[in-house]
Amino acid sequence: MLRLPALLAGTLLLVAGCAGQAAVREFPVVGAPGIGDDYFPGDGNGGYDVQRYDLDIGYDPATDELTGTALVTADITGAPLRGFSLDLVGLDVASVRVDGTEVTTTRDGDELLVDPGQVVVDGRFTVQVEYSGVPEPVRDGPGVSGVVPTDDGVLVVGQPDVAATWFPVNDHPRDAAAVQLSVTVPEDLVAVSNGTLVAEGEPVDGERTWVWRSDEPMAPYLITLAVGDYDLTEREVDGITYRDAVATGLTDRRADNARAALDRQPEVVDFLAGMFGSPYPFTECGGIVTDSSLGFALETQTRPIYARDFFGTASAAELVVVHELAHQWTGDDLRLDRWSDIWLNEGFATYAEWAWTEAEGGETVADQLAAVTDLSADDEFWQQAIGDPGPATDELFSTAVYVRGAATLAALREGIGDDAFDELLSRWTTDRAGQAVTTAEFTELAAEVAGTDLSGFFADWLGAGKPT
Repeated sequence: MLRLPALLAGTLLLVAGCAGQAAVREFPVVGAPGIGDDYFPGDGNGGYDVQRYDLDIGYDPATDELTGTALVTADITGAPLRGFSLDLVGLDVASVRVDGTEVTTTRDGDELLVDPGQVVVDGRFTVQVEYSGVPEPVRDGPGVSGVVPTDDGVLVVGQPDVAATWFPVNDHPRDAAAVQLSVTVPEDLVAVSNGTLVAEGEPVDGERTWVWRSDEPMAPYLITLAVGDYDLTEREVDGITYRDAVATGLTDRRADNARAALDRQPEVVDFLAGMFGSPYPFTECGGIVTDSSLGFALETQTRPIYARDFFGTASAAELVVVHELAHQWTGDDLRLDRWSDIWLNEGFATYAEWAWTEAEGGETVADQLAAVTDLSADDEFWQQAIGDPGPATDELFSTAVYVRGAATLAALREGIGDDAFDELLSRWTTDRAGQAVTTAEFTELAAEVAGTDLSGFFADWLGAGKPT
């Protein structure tokens, strides 16, 4: 690391180079307050790439107050930074340290700004933030998400804007990072998060600390926390640890349906690995089944959250597990570079439901595609361009994004043949593993694998209007 004194900020640096030549270094700059996503210009930040979040959280269900220390480890992505920002919604900041040096900050809406001129960071640096407060839930189309108080604890779940409501973050899926979450809660409650359970502490003064770690990088909105009265179980199958948390307050029928669906997770993972042509991308798997009616489930990495709404019947329970586990490949391991390409997440996961249904002896993928293409051209279903659906919640997560997205893949399979389609899915999930991806990358790969121009096909299926 090379640290530059603050008085050099804004000046050009000349460093002696080879053969007496002077090498010119970029002067320190202020990182942009957004990562560059047209749908959400304020989300994320420029100038750095987060490598790791170490979060030490305390949560009091009686008051809903959260206290936290966040240690953010990041690398600069270009010129040295003399100022930068983190995303943080509400919450009170007590102190901020950059590489151990206390700095002053200002708040500009949902941006926590490290005021320029105090330090200059170059290479890898750390930011430690002490903060507290009652997080603000996010009110969106399906209902309430974000940090959601429950009868016996709390849930952290939602997209696209959730992470910044409970810790300082570079809040965009383009910037994935490893995470360790240490959370202290009343000793009679269970705290569940992503990845591996590192420690379940002994009770101390009526509290217990749970530590969860995910070394595989994940998008910030996929980081979850569930605190409450859960039955936590663990098993290992084929080298994957399945760790499930089922709320004890569920009715017997919903609890039975939930456990039956979760019991089939190894089968589902095997099926999806075959469909995608690549192995399960993580070492941990499982689910969190809540007793809350959220109106949605979410593919929180390695451990999706399922609202009780999905467990009224055994068939619905099974399909939602297929959907969220499919996201572990497309949505989690392959994450969005920009939110306008959301069909890459939801279309693939819905297609996985269709393929699973066929494999289980139900409707074939071709039959399910036909049900879509039978809709008349003036049906509202065809009016949205799913390749650029719009930033509103009801646009990003519309029925068309899910179902027309799946139909796009089914129609592509019919058009290029099973062998080429299988090769496409395998190369997509293998070659792009761990990356942020775009629609353009997928369509270019599809054309390469098929050996033909598919621009007209994708313009029809991802644009507005019924495909011809």
